[in-house]
Amino acid sequence: MRQLLVLGATGSVGRNTLDVAARHPQDFTVWGLTAHQDEAGLAELCRRHRPRHAAIGEPAAARRLQETLRSEGLRTEVHAGAEALAALAADPEAGLVMSAIVGAAGLLPTLAAVCAGKTVLIANKEPLVMAGELLMQAARDNGAVILPIDSEHNAIFQCLPAGYVCGQRPEGVQRLILTASGGPFREHSREQLAAVTPEQAVRHPNWSMGRKISVDSATLMNKGLELIEACALYALPESAVEVVVHPESLIHSLVEYRDGSLLAQLGQPDMRIPIAHALAWPERRSSGVGGLDLARIGQMRFLAPDLDRFPSLALARAAARAGGDAPNRLNAANEVAVEAFLAGRMAFLQIPRLIEAVLAQPSSLGSGGRDLGTVLAVDAEARRAAADWLEQYGDA
Repeated sequence: MRQLLVLGATGSVGRNTLDVAARHPQDFTVWGLTAHQDEAGLAELCRRHRPRHAAIGEPAAARRLQETLRSEGLRTEVHAGAEALAALAADPEAGLVMSAIVGAAGLLPTLAAVCAGKTVLIANKEPLVMAGELLMQAARDNGAVILPIDSEHNAIFQCLPAGYVCGQRPEGVQRLILTASGGPFREHSREQLAAVTPEQAVRHPNWSMGRKISVDSATLMNKGLELIEACALYALPESAVEVVVHPESLIHSLVEYRDGSLLAQLGQPDMRIPIAHALAWPERRSSGVGGLDLARIGQMRFLAPDLDRFPSLALARAAARAGGDAPNRLNAANEVAVEAFLAGRMAFLQIPRLIEAVLAQPSSLGSGGRDLGTVLAVDAEARRAAADWLEQYGDA
């Protein structure tokens, strides 16, 4: 029986994790759940899964939630704030941690779980983009096991030799190929992209995802962040990672070996598949998702990404190539830009312009970012630069 902590339980990945875990009550106990501000959603999950611990961002929300659960006879202990998340992530009772907090907020609890030597299922890209070297070194130093949950990185992991450990360069691998759906605007002209609304951008054609990730998919920044993440997880240079557009979203990624062999992982576009794989690893458990009818599918397409219409992917590749603090700055600028777009403060095509402007500014902190303090300082500086640009040029 494994004790499971789900960071970001009320989001799409968190709820899918709990769905898979509930199918195997003999294997998993839900030990802890966290949410940023969805008090009602967290209360519902606590009633259903009865964890020992829960955490939410605001102290007032934590007090209300505690009172609600106590009045219903539930003994869940409720905590508040970022420090509580990190403390729960490091608690030795929970040996299995799902890291599904969206954005930079996921870095500290993810790092805490890694430093505690846990098995950490990483679904949020930002910690590895911001501090990939720091996290992978912490995993090596503390005996933590990192398992990727992003469908693309989990697909790669499944195509690598048995016994492979993330953070090492895989033997015999020549190239990784990440697949991208192309998002909802794959065939839009630049004129059409200029008029895209937040409501249109969050409607992904294949996947059910949160608002921020859906916008990243629409700009192809999602694939750029995954490229940087792949370099950290698999110790490969940017030049060894390719991106292809695969509109059907059935092949989730591929691995090319030096002998010319190309291995692919296929499955329905349902996050329960990679979640089930990682929860049960190195064994296999049912995910609740059916298989593919290849004869009915008939054919699958592969296209080169259009970097003129979707420059965010090119910006991410340049940041991966530059290394140092560039990926961290890219991520911070993108988070500010996406938040502003969703709030109606800037246009869709301004998102990559803001990111490019922040990357072009020299950092006052120098290059690197191998320690946590520097990582956080670089993130804060890039956010300030992004906010300044938005104040000057945002016009939506």
